[in-house]
Amino acid sequence: MAAMSDHSRIRRAVRQLRRVRVFYATGVALWLAAAIWTGWMSPGSRQMWVSVLLLTLFAGLLGTATLWLQRLRTRSADAPAHHAAPGRKIAARHA
Repeated sequence: MAAMSDHSRIRRAVRQLRRVRVFYATGVALWLAAAIWTGWMSPGSRQMWVSVLLLTLFAGLLGTATLWLQRLRTRSADAPAHHAAPGRKIAARHA
């Protein structure tokens, strides 16, 4: 029963990380647009540097979420399925 529970947790974590990754990717796109726009209108201003800082923060979070998602995918792929046949043959017992 524990294997089933672990598998459910991994699937739930993968789903959540996918959603979070989309959120971070949207944040990266918005802060990139804001940094470009602010850099164009007033280069070197405080607003531009705040936009660049937030862009860097969201890019780091996106990279971390992507790395965790890859690790969870490989972990779930390496784990044997609970319905898999045993790896060794069972010898017939004679009475």
